[in-house]
Amino acid sequence: MLFHISDLHFGAEDRAALDWLKQEIAREQPDAVICTGDLTMRGTVREFDAAGDYLLGLGVPVSIEPGNHDMPYYWEMISRLRRPFARFEALRTRAHSDLSLGDVTLASLPTVTPAQWRINWSKGCVKQPALNAALRRLEGAQGLKLAACHHPLVDADTHGTGSTRGGRRALAALAGAGVSAVLSGHVHDPFDLKVETENGPIRIIGAGTLSERTRATLPSYNRLDYTPETGLNVTVRAAR
Repeated sequence: MLFHISDLHFGAEDRAALDWLKQEIAREQPDAVICTGDLTMRGTVREFDAAGDYLLGLGVPVSIEPGNHDMPYYWEMISRLRRPFARFEALRTRAHSDLSLGDVTLASLPTVTPAQWRINWSKGCVKQPALNAALRRLEGAQGLKLAACHHPLVDADTHGTGSTRGGRRALAALAGAGVSAVLSGHVHDPFDLKVETENGPIRIIGAGTLSERTRATLPSYNRLDYTPETGLNVTVRAAR
């Protein structure tokens, strides 16, 4: 059993939702938690420190992906362009665990970039070296293959969008590598869709937010259950 969370946005976090998630983890004892980005709101040192304290306090391994909010914000443009992931990498060194589960392989696929040739830099982008690295991670893997990124690789039926450049190409490559599902966040609403590619179908699964920045859904997380016999089952659990 895995928990999939996203968009904690420390600096605009929902403390009641975070406390609820911590209780859920203590009760259910998942094998690991996968967090698909936007741990912070403005990418400040204080926000990263708070996010790290929280994740370390969960008591289970946590795999962490970067989100577009996890870089220095626009008013720190020099830091954003010269060392965009320095603060995130410090948190990752402190709180991240590589998943080591016998029947599940998780590949990281970063989709954030500090700048790009379009007005909205918050949107997603899959660069070929990142995709190549994810595919190498999956080589020879058995059982359930998952990829984790921040932006949906293609847009789901949600209020927010990822508008991810190279996303459909990446989905086709991942499907060809035997990936069952791509986990993401960013849009603050959960979704679970099957996408047809030239290499066969693949699922895209999004987690909601645990921040005050909710959209159509209450703060929530995804529970992922897998057995070779039944496959991957996803349940959305929302705070009440």
